[in-house]
Amino acid sequence: MNIAHWLLDAAQRWPQRAALFDGNRQVADYQAFATRVRQRALQLRHEQGIAPGDRVALLMKNSCDYLELLYAIWWSGAVAVPINSKLHGLEAAWIAGNAGARLIYTDDGQVFGSGNLPGDCREICGYELSAAPESAVAELAQPWPRQDTDLAWLFYTSGTTGRSKGVMLSHGNLMAMSLCYPLDVDPVDGGDAVVYAAPMSHGAGLYNFIHVRCGARHVLPASRGFQAAELFELAQELGPVSLFAAPTMVKRMVEQARQQGYAGEGIKTIVYGGAPMYLADLDQALETFGPRLVQIYGQGECPMSISALAREAIADRDNPDWPAIAASVGRAQSCVEVQVINAQGRVLAPGEAGEIAVRGAPVMLGYWDNPQATQAALVGGWLLTGDIGFLDTRGYLTLTDRSKDVIISGGSNIYPREVEEVLVQHPEVFEACVVGEADAHWGESVVAFVVLRSPGSLDSQALNEWFLAHMASFKKPKKYLFCTELPKNSYGKILKTHLRQSLQDPVEVGNL
Repeated sequence: MNIAHWLLDAAQRWPQRAALFDGNRQVADYQAFATRVRQRALQLRHEQGIAPGDRVALLMKNSCDYLELLYAIWWSGAVAVPINSKLHGLEAAWIAGNAGARLIYTDDGQVFGSGNLPGDCREICGYELSAAPESAVAELAQPWPRQDTDLAWLFYTSGTTGRSKGVMLSHGNLMAMSLCYPLDVDPVDGGDAVVYAAPMSHGAGLYNFIHVRCGARHVLPASRGFQAAELFELAQELGPVSLFAAPTMVKRMVEQARQQGYAGEGIKTIVYGGAPMYLADLDQALETFGPRLVQIYGQGECPMSISALAREAIADRDNPDWPAIAASVGRAQSCVEVQVINAQGRVLAPGEAGEIAVRGAPVMLGYWDNPQATQAALVGGWLLTGDIGFLDTRGYLTLTDRSKDVIISGGSNIYPREVEEVLVQHPEVFEACVVGEADAHWGESVVAFVVLRSPGSLDSQALNEWFLAHMASFKKPKKYLFCTELPKNSYGKILKTHLRQSLQDPVEVGNL
């Protein structure tokens, strides 16, 4: 089934129920929401020549139009390729090219210059909506037929081996993920509102489905991003509201709430995930907002739906086991099985650390046009997450490490290899190695160790300017540490553990 049927069903059940809000202003009920989506689907079909199965990319900030475009893509039978709006144009163009996108929506239609988009991909403004031709009055009255196994969402997540990989999520994957939400995360009522404060191209956008299915409200902040004070105002005016937030966002919400004496009025649920939440920060959030927090653990390959830690467990600080439970990522969600295995694939006993594996209906179809990566990740029906952790006897899953050296800064994944690839393109850079450093505000920050071809030929400012010309600013190193050589083992592999340890000793950094 085409997941856009959920919108059609909501419009038929509750045509006059409020649907879309720009800030605190209602801009559409469910009938108008569905009508605009169908108009956009007809526009895709007749003006842009998009056929079922074609890929359509979105490089836009959060907006009501973004949500309409997503559903228009599915209504027409096409595949959505949401791209993080913070990415550099060169990165976005590569994704569009790899996906074979026929069209890319941007905020103003002027992101890419002539010749910067590959193949026959065209850029248009996402806010333009024209009337459907008279000949199409009866066309696409319902979403184009799709099977559960048909591709719906192509999500690009970077990897340490180089270029981004396109995670293929089907209509069935998205439905299974969505149905886990009211069972394992938070029940949804038609009077609820979901606020999109984090990018809709990622986890926050994935939570739209269950709120559409239940006829809830969708609120797009006027800032089109995250501002804690604005969120509090919306919650008090439009509550009860729920939102998905990275731990860094939760921390900033706590700081702002304490400054203005706000205690969470109007907030129903804060779902956090995407990075570790330190116990001290979780304790402060509970003191500030009360029992409003739920944790989820997922990956693009099994979106938002590997495990969940219920609000009751998080709030029960009188439980003597609370520190261990709160430090976990909860129990397996309803649509999946989770196990921990060793390098030989043997299932480990409770308490033994190994690689986390998951299987179930939300797990991806595979990687787009990358059978080798698919074969490595999907083994015997199980997704090998690359994350290290253990299960306890009660079924709680705890993450102990992240393989692949991913850096999580402000809830965004930053992969060292892609940063290194840009740095070593500079003609004066001989070698570069990127690691994460603990950061009280962002969780982790990016640090680049750089070996120059000619010592002193380049400084941090010049290298930073080079980087910003090639990659998104949120991935830039916070520090550039120039050294004469990088530590390596007998096989020539750079010792990243040694580099991380050296960050705690300025003398050792100076000796590199």
